[in-house]
Amino acid sequence: MALGLLERSELYGLMKYSRVYINSLAYELAPQIVSSSDLESRLAPLYQKFRIPMGQLAALTGITERRWWPKGHRLSDGAIAAARKAVNETGINVSDLGAVVYTGVCRDQHEPATACRIAAELGVSKDTAIYDISNACLGVLSGILDIANRIELGQIKAGMVVSCESARDIVDATIDHMLAEPTMQNFAQSLATLTGGSGAVAVILTDGSLPLTTTRQHQLLGASHLSAPEHHQLCQWGLQEAGHLLYREFMRTDAVTLLKEGVELAKHTWEHFLEQRDWVVEQVDKVICHQVGASNRRQVLNALSIPHEKEYPTYQKLGNMGTVSLPVTAAIAHDEGFLRVGDQVSFLGIGSGLNCMMLGIKW
Repeated sequence: MALGLLERSELYGLMKYSRVYINSLAYELAPQIVSSSDLESRLAPLYQKFRIPMGQLAALTGITERRWWPKGHRLSDGAIAAARKAVNETGINVSDLGAVVYTGVCRDQHEPATACRIAAELGVSKDTAIYDISNACLGVLSGILDIANRIELGQIKAGMVVSCESARDIVDATIDHMLAEPTMQNFAQSLATLTGGSGAVAVILTDGSLPLTTTRQHQLLGASHLSAPEHHQLCQWGLQEAGHLLYREFMRTDAVTLLKEGVELAKHTWEHFLEQRDWVVEQVDKVICHQVGASNRRQVLNALSIPHEKEYPTYQKLGNMGTVSLPVTAAIAHDEGFLRVGDQVSFLGIGSGLNCMMLGIKW
């Protein structure tokens, strides 16, 4: 008889750690503030055609503004700024970094790995593993677990996960497409794209043995990961033909179905996560979710029976920064005193694909 979902994940998805610590969550916010009303003013012809009231974008998403990098901004520049902050915060010798992993959806180019320029600017050792990882909005969490596995196995003592995301170009392209093909279907499939924000983050993980200057030492306890790849078409970002030898960037999202199936996957992952950690919901002091919007936050927390006061939202002012959203939110929550030493914290990530990943951390 076939194994059930949780039985299979218990056999193949078990991730527990005893010697992995997060010692830095450094970030860089993009400087230009773009309000939802700014975007709606550009869509005025579409709004007028379908008699959509101004303010609908903020009303539907809960996002009043987001941040963008200046035009022509190089992604690795944002990542390098965050990486240097992480090095300065910890005082780590960059020669001790056994791996530098770039995990953004957005990259400088197809090759080489964006991590290569970041590593070169940091001046890492020739022994350092340098590579990119891609996993939609879960990229940073995937990078954290990749580094954690290396540390737990004793292969390296420390590693850095770094990412930078930019929403300017895809939002500009989406608005142009919405105006060129003004249909309600196009509006519905493009709404999620308009939530996009920009920022960068760097996470340093160690085995706890290095002489660091930071007092931050959050212990990674374990993680759970489940997937539902049959839903890979619900959210797509890429290139499509726009004429002879011409291509344009596009992003489309079936937001309603994506949320429904994402919540369902999250419920199974949460059940597995709690079982693996031998926790009950009440033992989770705080959670940090991937920042999507008001409806997503409400439905995910309700489905997992997590009181809303245990979660720290940033989407209202930062929008959805993709891979950067969750770790930046955790950093801000720490700085604001929401996350406190000794808290049992869970990072909850759901990404296109569909993939769901949950981490347990002793803050």
